[in-house]
Amino acid sequence: MYLRPGVTDLRKSIHTLAIIVEGKMKKDPYSESLFLFCNRKKDKLKMLYWDKSGFCLWQKRLEESKFP
Repeated sequence: MYLRPGVTDLRKSIHTLAIIVEGKMKKDPYSESLFLFCNRKKDKLKMLYWDKSGFCLWQKRLEESKFP
C-alpha cells in the first residue's frame, strides 16, 4: 500500500491516477499494490488497484471528520 504525499485533485480519472503512480511515485501501477490519494480538505480518499483484469477505483468520503 502506498499513500501519495501531498494533495491530489480527485477529479482525476483512473488513467491519470495510473500516470501519477508511474511518473510521480515511481511505482508500477500494474503491480498488486493499493495506491491511495487524498484531497486538499482531507475528507476524501481515492484508492487505485490493478486486479489482473483491469483497474479498480474506490472512493471514500467522510461526512463529519477528516483523514489524519
